[in-house]
Amino acid sequence: MATKKKRKDVLTSFSIIFILIFVLGIITYILPQASFSGDAIINGSGVVRATLPDILMAPLKGFENAIDVCIFVLILGGFLAIVAKTKALETGIQVLVKALKGNELALIPILMFIFSIAGTTYGMLEETVGFYALLAAAMVMAGMDTVVSSAIVLLGAGSGVLGSTINPFAVGAAISALPDNIKVNQGIIISIGTLLWFSTLIISILFVMNYAKKVIKKKGSTILSLRERKDMEMEYGQGALKKDEKVKLTKKQVITLWLFALTFAVMIVGFIPWGDFNVSIFDKFTGWLTGSPLGSWYFYEASIWFLIMSVIIGLVNRTGEKQFVDTFIDGADDMVGVILIIAIARGASVLMSITYLDNYIIYNATELLKVVPAGIFAPLNYLLHIILSILVPSSSALASLSAPIIGPLTNGLGYSTEVSIMTIVAANGLVNLITPTCGAIMGGLALAKVQYSTWVKWAGKVVATIAIANIVILTALMILL
Repeated sequence: MATKKKRKDVLTSFSIIFILIFVLGIITYILPQASFSGDAIINGSGVVRATLPDILMAPLKGFENAIDVCIFVLILGGFLAIVAKTKALETGIQVLVKALKGNELALIPILMFIFSIAGTTYGMLEETVGFYALLAAAMVMAGMDTVVSSAIVLLGAGSGVLGSTINPFAVGAAISALPDNIKVNQGIIISIGTLLWFSTLIISILFVMNYAKKVIKKKGSTILSLRERKDMEMEYGQGALKKDEKVKLTKKQVITLWLFALTFAVMIVGFIPWGDFNVSIFDKFTGWLTGSPLGSWYFYEASIWFLIMSVIIGLVNRTGEKQFVDTFIDGADDMVGVILIIAIARGASVLMSITYLDNYIIYNATELLKVVPAGIFAPLNYLLHIILSILVPSSSALASLSAPIIGPLTNGLGYSTEVSIMTIVAANGLVNLITPTCGAIMGGLALAKVQYSTWVKWAGKVVATIAIANIVILTALMILL
């Protein structure tokens, strides 16, 4: 009698991040120790060895580093629970799926394009966490799975971030970090960003559409494990719509959906740094409510806004005080796992910073880049920033670290500084489609009930294809410009 082969359990997101942090700590003992001039480190001389307390405390300090995001996600959980209690979202999705009548796949390119616009303009990434649960319900109800919904959000917004055009947290941070004597052409930056944005978006849409078609045609073709499928069905499969079932929204549910849409719309408007685009129309709005006008928001202001809208939606649906509080707390409780993942993921960046490992890598890598031609400079520069982005996933932090070094080097060699800046942005954007050190990825996947290992398995080919396209485009432009 044949015995069934026991399936090995894959590592959880928590274990992967903890292992990465310990590996980074060990690396600091392999590399040379840093030299100091007074209290200042001599750039590129070495690293500061991580102590055991440094390694153990890094995930905990990640909470301090990511406290604003964690609070936002906590309140977001309560908000989503209040909305779910009304069944407005569930019914609205049912109405939408019914109206599409087999054309559900059309949602994929439309939604991915919308997310990509937010990504290229203001770097929408961590702000997408709330959309994972929303789209998971819609895609599962439409016959797809949560890998599709996760890909729509992550690859959609990620395509835009990778091809940032006017994103102040990527392009803006890199340009401002350049020495005053180095000038760049903003028009060339936008043109390169647009080319990277659309090429990445097209590749992403094709991969997502192809996979979604297979899942709709045959449920067994999903890449999700049996356990993930079970979790998906328990969380998002309860609203499955029967063929002849009629669904209709009540007046309260319609109002709730409008309030729901308004909540996210105002959040998006609030996050866009309008001042950087010389737009002052929003300066007078919401300052009296959150303390900061629209355009100057970050996660604390968004948290206040979502809390207020939770109360308003509760009042519209005549939810009692006790029921409201209990529902809100239950929703926040569901986000604890997501918050832990986001905070712990920040721990890797914290350890990199206190050991100067990021500083060591960038200074020593530039020595190699000094002696290579443009056709090799571009791909090596791209690969360098892929490595750096795994360790420093923040686009603004990476730009601040790298641009002051890479910019003058590129300019001194007579190569295009604009291409070099977009190489930093593109490499960081690519890594943030798949790295476990990105809290938005880990938190979003946790909401969608998709294991990180499953995402890597599915997204590996997409990311590799995007990387090849990026390298070809950047290398060609470095030679031509």
